[in-house]
Amino acid sequence: MTAAEGALELLPIAAVIVGFDEGRLVREMPNSICRRLGLDRALDEIAPRLAAFLDLGETRAEFDWTIGETVERRHFTVTLARVGFRAEPRCMVSFVDHTSEMRTEQSLRREMTIDSLTGLPNRSGFGDMLETVIAAGDGDCAVIVLDLDRFSRINACLGSMAGDELLMALARRIKGALRVRDVLARTGGDEFGILLSIDESRDEAEHVAKRIRAVLATPFRLSDYQIHVSCSIGIAYVDETVAEAEDVIRHAQFAVKRSKQSGRAEAYQNQAFLRAGEEFALETALRRAIEERQLTLHFQPICDLSTGRIVSFEALARWTDEEGRAQSPARFIAVAEESGLILPLGRWAIDQAVRTLAAWDLRAGGDCGVSMAVNLSAIQLQRDAVAPVVAAALDQHGLSGRRLRLELTESALVSEPERIARVLHALKALGATIAMDDFGTGYSNLAYLQKLPIDILKIDRSFITGMLADRDKVAIVRAVLGLAAALNMDTVAEGIEAIEVGQTLAALGCTCGQGYAYSRPVDAEAAYRLLRELNN
Repeated sequence: MTAAEGALELLPIAAVIVGFDEGRLVREMPNSICRRLGLDRALDEIAPRLAAFLDLGETRAEFDWTIGETVERRHFTVTLARVGFRAEPRCMVSFVDHTSEMRTEQSLRREMTIDSLTGLPNRSGFGDMLETVIAAGDGDCAVIVLDLDRFSRINACLGSMAGDELLMALARRIKGALRVRDVLARTGGDEFGILLSIDESRDEAEHVAKRIRAVLATPFRLSDYQIHVSCSIGIAYVDETVAEAEDVIRHAQFAVKRSKQSGRAEAYQNQAFLRAGEEFALETALRRAIEERQLTLHFQPICDLSTGRIVSFEALARWTDEEGRAQSPARFIAVAEESGLILPLGRWAIDQAVRTLAAWDLRAGGDCGVSMAVNLSAIQLQRDAVAPVVAAALDQHGLSGRRLRLELTESALVSEPERIARVLHALKALGATIAMDDFGTGYSNLAYLQKLPIDILKIDRSFITGMLADRDKVAIVRAVLGLAAALNMDTVAEGIEAIEVGQTLAALGCTCGQGYAYSRPVDAEAAYRLLRELNN
């Protein structure tokens, strides 16, 4: 063995020396790894690239190369390095095998879009398929969302394993009622989605819904039980007015709510004109309510999951209009953001929240032991001088910034990330704690979690609701908790509706939680009583 051959044998990767003799590829000194993988015999496939490299006089080049059929496919990074300067130029070809990494990546991609229980596409995979259909614009289609009635009761009575068995049987039966080209997905714990191709008329979706109800009419046998399953079905059609897959899915889910009331399959009806008129009337009433101080704050406790003590309260705006109707916060906050009323509303909420905390301190004869969380809208962060507003409220009521927790959603970072970063650093300079609300539902760059002064990640309720019956949700929550731990952040789980969910989250390493399991949002007096009861 020559010194050169010995040197190649010492390399931990496949390598060979190549050249050309009268246009014929010549292989010299392939090392044992190269021979074992058969790469020296496969070089003819890249011979034109090797020849071009040597003819151009380059000293080094690199490219990716894939060989083999689907099952045995291998992925390499190929590096060419010229050796010697003889009349017949040669180069060393080395191969770094990335097959394992590529297979792992492909497997992870599949796992991210496939429901582990049923093997069907999950919500993400279903959305991707629908996005592709919308972008292609080739033909009519509909989305059917099917929500199982009383599934949580089955889980509670028979156990999660029986529930999983029922879901798999349901998936098989529903799939049998569909055509080959239709797509069935599991889009939630007890929710299925169907992407339906329409050949002639929209009545086809109604017929499919009837077929599904028919096949589900036959009871399922689980252990010694016969389980009768009913469902609510919502239908939404893809047309030129819808540009996003999520909009179509939400429309179908909205129709499901109507189906639960009517007992039959319901199609989404576009009533945008009526809603626009209602929202205009709501905006007018909201403007008057803000000016006349008709809004109030309610407070929901945030509890330490390990001790059960209250560590903070989240301040939530509530509005009962002049006719005595309690308006939905989700609705009037959305109208406030669209109309710009969120600025005076947000300033009032900050001042009122700090004022309430100061009053609690006064009653307690000192620091009452909790902080106050206030939500910041993306519109506030973009248009208002939030830091001076917060500083003025703290000064006026004699509180330090550490007593205030300010929550923003991922969407607030998307439009003007540099401006938002400056605002957050200014708030942090006041001593305030910054929390990322509804984490996991937006599209912010994860790099911002490192760059921005964020102290707390709040896990969105969509991942917490039904978590114990959905292994995918548990996996997502575990991943978020791992990310928070790696970044030295605390975590708060939203939407905890059962004590056992809170116990599970505590075992997984979640710091705090809030939800109806601990308390609904209550007025300031009731919140203070709750504080004294739980923390004394």
